[in-house]
Amino acid sequence: MQYAKQNFKLQLFVTILGVVLFAIKMMAYYFTHSLAILTDALESIVNMLAGFIGLYSLFIAAKPKDSDHPYGHGKAEFISAAVEGTLIVAAGLFIIYQSVETFFQEQKIEKLDAGIWLIAFTAVLNFIAGYFCITLGKKNNSLALRANGKHLQVDTYSTLAIVAGLFLMLVTKLYWLDKVIALITGVLIIYNGYKILRSSLAGIMDEADIELLNEMVQVLNNNRNENWVDLHNLRVIKYGSLLHIDCHLTVPWFLNVHEAHLEIDALTDLIKNNFGDSIEFFVHTDPCLPFSCSICDKQNCAERKSPLQQRLQWTLDNILSDTKHQITTI
Repeated sequence: MQYAKQNFKLQLFVTILGVVLFAIKMMAYYFTHSLAILTDALESIVNMLAGFIGLYSLFIAAKPKDSDHPYGHGKAEFISAAVEGTLIVAAGLFIIYQSVETFFQEQKIEKLDAGIWLIAFTAVLNFIAGYFCITLGKKNNSLALRANGKHLQVDTYSTLAIVAGLFLMLVTKLYWLDKVIALITGVLIIYNGYKILRSSLAGIMDEADIELLNEMVQVLNNNRNENWVDLHNLRVIKYGSLLHIDCHLTVPWFLNVHEAHLEIDALTDLIKNNFGDSIEFFVHTDPCLPFSCSICDKQNCAERKSPLQQRLQWTLDNILSDTKHQITTI
């Protein structure tokens, strides 16, 4: 709940900042009548809309679990990111349409120096806000914040490209470059929107996060307990900032219920210490079987039936398997 409040407060600040930046960019357009600056202002409208949508989604995601939503409301963040990505793509298409439609129309450009300073100022503020969104989003596992942060930073890069183009126009007086800059910016905006949309759909469809799983496998291998004979059927599902983890842990068959539960606690603590507290575990314990002895490196085991043949290195492939591991002989 504490993480959810942090996410909400930062999103509220970013949303208010988006309104301020939009006003500054419209002021710059009023001074210059530059289509490139107008495209940047249009993207800021998307930023504002996405900010309010993200704000609402984080408000929903912060609600506690209830009987209707036993896994919480975290999926609202994925929906928010999907809407944001769609809006960004729509803005990019509109910018390209405007650029093509007015490409051969002459438009007087004025006061470029003032426009450059105003737009450059918004780029700096956008980058700083994006950095804080990405940092807190990674810390609190918030897709909405990370999506918003990436959007803000890409917006910064596109704004800096516009600033460079405006400076080039100021020096060369080649005002037709204004349409070219707007066209290129529109393409970049569409690509950015597609990436955000792709990641949000992956969350909605419970697509496996391969990068996260690889990190988790490495942590498990590096901190393996001798009573963890085997680990399989690992699944990680994201519910916004909450990670839901299922797995089967094979332990020595002679451990009592209390001792087996201590092994689960150790596994849970290891994952939480490395990936944050916003994690929900469902661990099923399996008893080891005679064929497990060949991969078990437990020392001084009075029940061992055969010697250790190979310490099984857990990998992404075998840890996702739904069966117990064993050494096969031909």
